Order: sequence, then C-alpha cells, then structure tokens
Amino acid sequence: MPKVRAHVYVSGRVQGVFFRYETRDRADGLGVKGWVRNLPDGRVEAVFEGEREMVERMIDFCRRGPVGAKVAGVEVSWESYRGEFQSFDIRY
Repeated sequence: MPKVRAHVYVSGRVQGVFFRYETRDRADGLGVKGWVRNLPDGRVEAVFEGEREMVERMIDFCRRGPVGAKVAGVEVSWESYRGEFQSFDIRY
C-alpha cells in the first residue's frame, strides 16, 4: 500500500481537551508517524505519515476529536511522503 503524508490544521475548541494525547495514542495504534502540536491561535497542527488508509483514519479522528472537543474545521494538505519520522511525537 502506498505511503502518504498529510499536513493538518484543526480549528474549534481543540486545546485543553487532550487532543494531542489522543492523537498520539491513535497514531501509535495505527502505525502512523509524525507529530502534533498546539498553535498560539488556538488551533492544533499535525503531520501524519504512513499508509494512506491509516492516515485517512487519523484525519477522520481529527474531524471528531476526543471527548470534550468541538471541531469547527479541518484543513488538509496532501504532501509527498518523506519518511522522515521514526515515531509520533507531541511537540511543545
């Protein structure tokens, strides 16, 4: 299965609801690599790399978020797979 990369921005009530931790846990479970972080403007930014189906599952999760989140929008940019990550990390 081909590998892909997606750069994602999630807006709404997505900080202070364990969004980053849930994202990391789900990515680890799906074998997706990359990172997630909070932005100063209140959004969450993430980069996902892995098999297309698993990355699409991560994007679907971002559209819902964890319990307590109120996702208003998700912007997805598909990029060329780079294979630069060994794990999925939370960036601070």
